[in-house]
Amino acid sequence: MVNEELFKKIIAHSKEYGFVFPSSEIYDGLSAVYDYGQNGVELKNNIRKYWWEAMVKLNENIVGIDAAIFMHPTVWKASGHVGAFSDPLIDNKDSKKRYRADVLIEEHREKIQAKIDKEVDKAHKKFGDSFDKQQFTATNPRALEYQSKIDELSTRFVKALETGDLTEIKKIIEDNEIVCPVSGTRNWTDVRQFNLMFDTKLGSVSEDSNTIYLRPETAQGIFVNFLNVQKTGRMKIPFGIAQTGKAFRNEIVARQFIFRMREFEQMEMQFFVAPGDENEWYEKWREKRMKWHKTLGLGVEKYRWHNHEKLAHYAKAAADIEFEFPIGFKELEGIHSRTDFDLSQHQEFSGKKLQYFDPERNESYVPYVIETSVGLDRMFLSVLSSAYKEEVLAKEDGTSEIRVVLSIHPAIAPVKVAVLPLVKKDGLPEKAREIMNRLKIDFNCQYEEKDSIGKRYRRQDAIGTPFCVTVDHQSLEDNTVTLRYRDSMKQERVDVEKLDEIIDKLVNMKYLLRQLD
Repeated sequence: MVNEELFKKIIAHSKEYGFVFPSSEIYDGLSAVYDYGQNGVELKNNIRKYWWEAMVKLNENIVGIDAAIFMHPTVWKASGHVGAFSDPLIDNKDSKKRYRADVLIEEHREKIQAKIDKEVDKAHKKFGDSFDKQQFTATNPRALEYQSKIDELSTRFVKALETGDLTEIKKIIEDNEIVCPVSGTRNWTDVRQFNLMFDTKLGSVSEDSNTIYLRPETAQGIFVNFLNVQKTGRMKIPFGIAQTGKAFRNEIVARQFIFRMREFEQMEMQFFVAPGDENEWYEKWREKRMKWHKTLGLGVEKYRWHNHEKLAHYAKAAADIEFEFPIGFKELEGIHSRTDFDLSQHQEFSGKKLQYFDPERNESYVPYVIETSVGLDRMFLSVLSSAYKEEVLAKEDGTSEIRVVLSIHPAIAPVKVAVLPLVKKDGLPEKAREIMNRLKIDFNCQYEEKDSIGKRYRRQDAIGTPFCVTVDHQSLEDNTVTLRYRDSMKQERVDVEKLDEIIDKLVNMKYLLRQLD
């Protein structure tokens, strides 16, 4: 379900509390480009660390690399990006807005599915525990009618995509009376393809320079380094190569905050397997990746699988892990069985053998690949979306107040501990600084002494800090402090000497990783 109001609040909160800023804002910004602020970069780094350690540290047969953004232009010819990396775009003549035609159709299909879900919810409330969803959707006239529309739409849509029939894609939009979200009209242009790669020149003299591209994905850097890693690391099939890094796509329809940007970061792993083993590993990585997501505690009900109806010509299987953002269920991560397409293409275009000699089979072959690819920025948005909460708190005078809190998993929270002297006198700041210096070696800490303790608690809640340590006059007498827990707001008196141990048990990423291993 789309919740535009919540989405607007998250965007505003992100800017107000130093998570995400519009890029070049003093110059009125740059469309679909964002900067991560002081709290945003910490959260982003922690998410990246969680992914990297789950991939590389926990798997003995996966190693990491960091390939250059600039690559030889023939890389993108071999991968198919030069000739086929494009989106079908359509304009509305009244609003002058441009849309991805495939997204308009997919969103329309989601609206029909929502009607089925509404009928199911109504029936469930009516019949209670005796309700049989499967039987209902198989027999209810309205549900069957809606499902028939989805099936018909999907069949036409997949066929049009497979054949590249742009005229049919426009006709699907017209036949289903899909309107522009802004103007509400159906006054559409023809559909056309638009290449998404940014190009630039390499060299100081333009006449002698070559056209090269900003990489639209990080995967090709892994493929062209396959043999380098395999030989130097003495890697045996099956093994994987992981990489995180920036990618660039000239998205014409870039909107929805950091969900779709022109400059973004990917976390990808290419897993090389023997031909014939790809189905087994595809299922294993589907299971492992879903577990990784759910372990963060964002809500198991917020995830679902979407199996691709239209497969790329080289793919054997493909599925997306979708997450329920405030803008609806959207792709978060893709798991793809890519066969031997990528290495075979680079072998052909480079003239270099990219094969693996398998001592167990006593033969050489081009390995097959299982890919896992997740957007770091989308992961960031999924964490913020699920963590943002507004709680109504009763006050002693009978009134109430709203507490805005980010319930981020402590292991990836930007700041782990806030150290707060109750007042700015009587030696409390000095004692608080002493505790701060002790804790900051192990944890990312903040020191704050401005405003009332209540206001300081609220600011820390708003950035997702799991613990607040309050230093008061009793602290000077017995070396104890008040430890406040973010989610429950529970407070307890603890000895300063025990702070490290108590905090570590909740914020140390090793406890999160142990749930995966």
